[in-house]
Parts: sequence; structure tokens; C-alpha cells
Amino acid sequence: MTIYTGRGDEGDTDLRDMSRVSKASPRIEAYGTVDEANALIGTVRPTEHDDLDDLLETVQNHLHVVQADLANPDPDPDDPAVEPEHVETLEAQIDALDDELEPLRSFVLPGGGEAGARLHHARTVTRRAERRVVELARSEPINETAVTYLNRLSDLLFTLGRVANARDGEPEESPSY
Repeated sequence: MTIYTGRGDEGDTDLRDMSRVSKASPRIEAYGTVDEANALIGTVRPTEHDDLDDLLETVQNHLHVVQADLANPDPDPDDPAVEPEHVETLEAQIDALDDELEPLRSFVLPGGGEAGARLHHARTVTRRAERRVVELARSEPINETAVTYLNRLSDLLFTLGRVANARDGEPEESPSY
């Protein structure tokens, strides 16, 4: 099987239901930005912390579900879909990881060690993905749980960035105004 088909050479692509849309459509922009966040998370692993790596692998698999969900304008009940359980998984991890951290007293400058800085970068791309999905939802029906998932994922990535930096002995810096 060849990786190229030539079907996208005119600027259109297939959705999951095989309908054709412009590669510039809000739906493609939304799940394409989720794909970008997923690829960026892949650059973080390995973090040198097995529990964080396992969690990031789970997140990457969840993001494939988000992409499949967003790529399907007319889903059937058995199609991949983001579920409240996906969000609950993130919330439980945020709560558990937050116990490792000093209480947050101010904003934190993104950065730190390599893993922490990449996690902060992934957070910002995830926020952009969330904005793209919100924009899509203004014009087309979507599974609203996808928005909730991306919102919570950005919180998890922020927490993971802080945890990675703390474990790696990297100090947090607050912005000066």
C-alpha cells in the first residue's frame, strides 16, 4: 500500500463518512490542530518519569479518538467518540499530580527543563485546538465533550509541566509585571 493517493492534490480531503471537504474547512482545521497537539506531546516522551510517560501515551490515544470524533460529521452510535470517562480520567490525574506540587500562588512562566518546557508548549497548542473546535461548533454540530476534553487536557499539561519541572529540580518562575 502506498502512503500517497493523490486525492488531496486539489485541496480537498475525505471525512470519516467519505464526504469531501476543503482542507481549509473549520472541521479539518479543528482536528488538524488536535493532531498537531498530539504530535507535540509525542516529542515530550520519554520524560524520564515512567508514570508521566504512561499518562502521555494514554492522552495520545485519547487524542486519536478526539480526531476521529471530529472527523465524523454524522456519527453512528458505535463510532469512536470522546466520552465523559475520558474527561474523568484527566481530572483524576490532575488531582493526583497536584498533590506533588506546592500550591500555585501566581502565574508561571512557561519553561523549565526540557520536558517541562515541551509540556507547556503542548498546553498552548492544545488551547489553540480547543479554540478551533469551539469555532467549528458555532457552524456545525459536534460532540461537545471534545471541547471539555481539550479544556481539561490543557489543565493536565500545565500540571504535568509543573510536575516534570519539580521532579527535575527546575525552579518555577513567576512573571514580573
